[in-house]
Amino acid sequence: MSDLLPCPPLDDRDRAALAAHGVAHPRPFVASLLVGPEHLSRLIPHANNVEYLRWIDRIAELHADALGHTRSALLAAGRCFFVARHEIDYLGECWESERLLVATWVRTMRKTTSWRDTLIVRPSDGAAVCRSTTLWAFVDLASRRPARIPQSLAETFEPLESASASDAGAESARSSGR
Repeated sequence: MSDLLPCPPLDDRDRAALAAHGVAHPRPFVASLLVGPEHLSRLIPHANNVEYLRWIDRIAELHADALGHTRSALLAAGRCFFVARHEIDYLGECWESERLLVATWVRTMRKTTSWRDTLIVRPSDGAAVCRSTTLWAFVDLASRRPARIPQSLAETFEPLESASASDAGAESARSSGR
């Protein structure tokens, strides 16, 4: 079980481990994994920082897949999400054989971009070991230019902020000079 696997309904302990860290979305997408020897750093026997990045990317892919937006379907449509920015806070170490929960949700969907949050928790002690936010850009593969995210696609992710609210907030920030 060293790869991320979507979770069945969470038990009380797992739900409490996530809730303790303020998961903002009422229905985050959650997967679990068991830290294996392939995830460890060569220098120190804890999970390598590069693995956290892989898990962040993989949970986004699994979430999209679960909603019917597989990478192959997006490629066939000539559009795809590209990472524009990652912000990763490493909050604790993970060791071999530890079970982790990885939760993700979409915070905003704007015209051509989306912010996604991810939280990695170790349920055995309830510790948050990583928190990240990723800016995804929706791109036309032929032109390599930003493309408008279809409303039907955006709605399936149930973003915390609607496109109109997040666009209005961005416009308000620009007009007030923030």
